[in-house]
Amino acid sequence: MDYLIVTVLVLLSGTFSGLTLGLLSLDKHELERKKTLGDKDAARVYSIRKQGNLLLCTLLLGNVAVNAAIAIVLSSIASGFLAGIISTFLIVIFGEIIPQASVSRYALKIGARMAWLVKLFIFVFYPICWPLSWVLDRMLGDEMPTVYSKRELMKIVHEHEISRDSDVDEDEYRIVKGALSFSDETAEDIMTPRIVVYALESNTVVTKALLNEIREKGFTRIPVYEEEIDDFIGMLFVKKLIGHDYAGKTVGEICDTDGLLEIGEEVKLDAVLNSMLQSKSHMAFVVDEYGGLSGIVTMEDIMEEIIDIEIMDESDEVRDMQKYAKAHKENIIKKKKSKSRSIKKG
Repeated sequence: MDYLIVTVLVLLSGTFSGLTLGLLSLDKHELERKKTLGDKDAARVYSIRKQGNLLLCTLLLGNVAVNAAIAIVLSSIASGFLAGIISTFLIVIFGEIIPQASVSRYALKIGARMAWLVKLFIFVFYPICWPLSWVLDRMLGDEMPTVYSKRELMKIVHEHEISRDSDVDEDEYRIVKGALSFSDETAEDIMTPRIVVYALESNTVVTKALLNEIREKGFTRIPVYEEEIDDFIGMLFVKKLIGHDYAGKTVGEICDTDGLLEIGEEVKLDAVLNSMLQSKSHMAFVVDEYGGLSGIVTMEDIMEEIIDIEIMDESDEVRDMQKYAKAHKENIIKKKKSKSRSIKKG
């Protein structure tokens, strides 16, 4: 009978120990979130985990009481020293290590299956544990939710993407990563530099040759300026040219001059996107600290940052306009140096 009692007590010790580690390792706010999403296991565990201090006091009190009982019962079977060694061995191996190692891996599933038993323990020890938990609640306050930084969230999503047990695929990870990181970038980071911006002077006359040139470029919106590109005055919407005879008129006469969106180089992309949505503009002029044009940013540029992939249509010939601008600038510098050498030789 004594051996049977010891066996039952060791099993209870392992139960209390494993449930203490397993249940308290589960975040209360995460369980609540899963519960609202229809997770039945999370709902069962949340019913006992929401009062964390009461659960802690109950499981620890039960664990200490059972371990003390093991030592008492064993002392009636063996001598005091031997009983101490045996009880220590049984409690450490079968009451602590094995249960905690097992439950920690399947805390939610085991906790959901054992929720009814934990509720029974709470009911039995309630008169003792409730005052203790009440004091802890007043002293320590409510549990703080786990808040992740954007970098941590991206790491978590990446871990889900590479896990076989997750339904997050590579495309979803890429989009989430882009959505979380795009607000850290500025307009200057993604703009099309002014050196490669296709724009038209306001006094440019609409001719068949110009229409052919516009068609070849493939742009739907074209900036319009006066004399110098820094003095932009409007936007030419190519769709306005369809079905209308503007032959002989200048670009400045048919371009839209209202609602032009100007932004600074250091403006974050989330702010740029909000400004575009509010002003219903799909293109923004990026200006430097002196008010000169640095480049342009389009809605498409921002969408590319969010989905983290270049959007190429049938008319696009260049994938990265900033790299193209740098290469274009280097070619200009080379030509100037070559021309300078020719003059010197002459």
